[in-house]
Amino acid sequence: MKTLIGGAIAVLLGVIGMAVWFTEFLQIIKGCVPVVLLVAGGFALYLGFDELKDSWKNDEGVDASADASVD
Repeated sequence: MKTLIGGAIAVLLGVIGMAVWFTEFLQIIKGCVPVVLLVAGGFALYLGFDELKDSWKNDEGVDASADASVD
């Protein structure tokens, strides 16, 4: 019950804070979006490059095993 009351108070204060400081909230969002895009884009590039390296290793392994079976 205490958690429910605390959550309701937090939501009420959040709504009041958003109403009073809405322009400041938007400024924070505007500042955070480019940073989030940079971090997420870098992470996606890293994962894509790692996946590409794995596929290259798998392709080399398939070619090597195919050549060995032919001889």
